[in-house]
Amino acid sequence: MLKESPDLNLMFQALADPTRRAMVDRMTRGPASVSDLARPFAMTLAAVMQHLKVLEQSGLVRTQKEGRVRTCRIDPVALRTAEDWIAKRRTTWESRLDRLGALLDED
Repeated sequence: MLKESPDLNLMFQALADPTRRAMVDRMTRGPASVSDLARPFAMTLAAVMQHLKVLEQSGLVRTQKEGRVRTCRIDPVALRTAEDWIAKRRTTWESRLDRLGALLDED
């Protein structure tokens, strides 16, 4: 069985939700307040905070409260962890498909 980091599992679980993916997408353009992140969604601020809590627990997002404003930003190191995992699998499958293509070309 493959050994996987619990953090990686939490990251992919967090990214499985389309609302959280949209929030991450917004934060890739720069830090955003909770209100900014909530604006495109028809949900309460409490629901948005629950989504952010999941993203924070996964390590993908960091938040900081300054006065009454909570600012959220992507943690690039955590995002890179998920990206590296995907890249390794892509490299493996590309290699396998190249070998299959070469085998089929032999005929």
